[in-house]
Amino acid sequence: MTKPNLCKTNLVPDASEMIKIATLKKPYGIKGWLWVFSQTDERASIFQMQPWWMKTATGFKPLTVKDWRIQGQGLVACFNEVPDRNVAETMNGTSIWVCKDHLPKLADDEYYWSDLIGLTVMNEQAENLGVIKEMFETGAHEIISLKPTAQSIDNEPRLIPWHSDVVLSVDLSAGTMLVAWQSDY
Repeated sequence: MTKPNLCKTNLVPDASEMIKIATLKKPYGIKGWLWVFSQTDERASIFQMQPWWMKTATGFKPLTVKDWRIQGQGLVACFNEVPDRNVAETMNGTSIWVCKDHLPKLADDEYYWSDLIGLTVMNEQAENLGVIKEMFETGAHEIISLKPTAQSIDNEPRLIPWHSDVVLSVDLSAGTMLVAWQSDY
């Protein structure tokens, strides 16, 4: 029996089918609006990815965008579930999630960071450098953070730049990434 895709129903989705796209920050104004910190390249594109779910201590709860706008360098929004500033005060730090199947399709050479987490990273010398723990951005470029495993060449965590000269190939089905990166870098 196959598991139904709960993201395509009105039921609460399974966490494995979700991806974090934003975090709510401090209230904006007195009417329950909140700053929204988008974790997407095109910040405002998160408003096209609906429905939203907020992660709470008791699981995922729906979060319905009533209105939003660009405010200065950031984004602000109001929600059906946040009627006033008092409730908004309790929402700082709440993470916003969507079902993965609601994300825009990518080009063949593009990847969602969440799909890269857990990939085994091998170098051209066939050395296992570890698995991807997280991805993050610096001012210059994205960084791949690796954690060692029992199969790694050593017990060293590594930071590798995401660059076309370094990342040679990604095979999501095999769970691997090939990099031009020496084990002693």
